[in-house]
Amino acid sequence: MTAIEYIFGGVLLAMALFLVVAVMMQTGKDKKLSGAIGGGADTFFSKGKATRSEKILAKLTTVVSILFVISVIVMYIVVS
Repeated sequence: MTAIEYIFGGVLLAMALFLVVAVMMQTGKDKKLSGAIGGGADTFFSKGKATRSEKILAKLTTVVSILFVISVIVMYIVVS
């Protein structure tokens, strides 16, 4: 294996770890049943509003996941 393959493998590993952590940090979009049982009350004005950090994390997760898929395909082509 060459040094490029080791570096590329490290980048893939870092992206995979980021994706796992980012997905675990995000809140679910379907809170209907859990909110009814847990007593969470959404008012009309607060319904559907996400904080700025949640929006950034969601966009960053999408971008990194697309880059991860492309990188895996490229790595598969290069190695074989």
